[in-house]
Amino acid sequence: MAGPLDGIRVLNWSQFTPSSAGYILGDLGADVIKIEHPVQGDAYRGMGTMYGSAMSMKGGRHAGFEAVNRNQRSMTLDLKQNAGREILYQLVEQADVFFTNYTRRVANDLQADYATLSAKKPDLIYAVSSTYGPEGPWAERRGFDQTAQARSGLMFAMGERDFPEPVQTVSGIADQMGATILVQGILAALVARERQGIGQLIDTSLLGSMLHLQYMGLSVTSFRGKSWARHARKKAPNPLTNHYRCADGKWILFAEIQADRFWPEFCQALGLDELIDDERFATAMGGRREHAVELIEILDRTLAQKPRDEWVRIFEERKAPFAYSPVQDYYEVLEDEQVLANDYVVDFQHPEAGDIKAMGHPVRFSETPAQIRSEAPEFGQHTEEILQELDGYDWDKITELRDGGVI
Repeated sequence: MAGPLDGIRVLNWSQFTPSSAGYILGDLGADVIKIEHPVQGDAYRGMGTMYGSAMSMKGGRHAGFEAVNRNQRSMTLDLKQNAGREILYQLVEQADVFFTNYTRRVANDLQADYATLSAKKPDLIYAVSSTYGPEGPWAERRGFDQTAQARSGLMFAMGERDFPEPVQTVSGIADQMGATILVQGILAALVARERQGIGQLIDTSLLGSMLHLQYMGLSVTSFRGKSWARHARKKAPNPLTNHYRCADGKWILFAEIQADRFWPEFCQALGLDELIDDERFATAMGGRREHAVELIEILDRTLAQKPRDEWVRIFEERKAPFAYSPVQDYYEVLEDEQVLANDYVVDFQHPEAGDIKAMGHPVRFSETPAQIRSEAPEFGQHTEEILQELDGYDWDKITELRDGGVI
């Protein structure tokens, strides 16, 4: 079944996890062509320095590269050579979207900049993902996921108030959020093109994307003129929006902002009926806020008496109306029945790794569902196939290009 972007061709000239934008567009049915240098390729294919064996998967594949490059075709192309640029221009003439995370300087030097490519294809959507944005003193500086976490304030928003050291998140959250915002921009530009017949340059950045992710916190800080403080677990003013350690060392989170409404049911579910009418904890804004430390100590002792899953079972059997959730690690998430029921994680038959679980698409389409059609491509796997889709490239010409290092 065709996806919502069936018939859209996308050229992905980027490295590292901005390729997440390619897999998202590929899931939606776009033909995504990943353009890599004939020798160097995408550096993410072999990057192990930072994560080591954590990135290894069955079949010898790089798990990180595999995760963000599915549903794409790979071709090699040396844009330093005239013949390589000529192939790129032919591809651009047939493309709808071109996206990159190379700097303006590199794009200009290789004549793959917006002015050059839009002259070949006036309605082209040319999308750029940078680290810090196109303007300002840091516009051309190198940066990665962690630098965007640091600059955006995320590292100080994470962690406990009483332990002020900054905290890095794992798994490239800035890279992935940047790719998601990039896709959002591309989709909006495609709508504008359909309605107004225009192409355009769109620019996103890891920094801007992380600010958008923290829109609420930064806005509240601005409006109040005071920074939004970190969470303080042992002093949380509403103990019903807090997390607690259970007997097995696992954690459970309560997130009930209507604390007065569900206070009786909360106490009953925990076997703390005597607290319902306790004057110290009678109301959220009065007693429980004033005596939060005392109440949290009681809840800590109570929840530490049973394993986490036992508490979840109790709450489910009671049909507890207050909001709660187990705090899960990644492995638990992949096995979560709620996650699986919604196809947020799906089974996938990988040609080398065998049966694996892969991330599904977060949006469900009733008529044009997103799909995983293929695993991440091997280096240059589709070069000849893509060239044969262009005019003037028979096997003799392809051989000549390969011998000359163009592909």
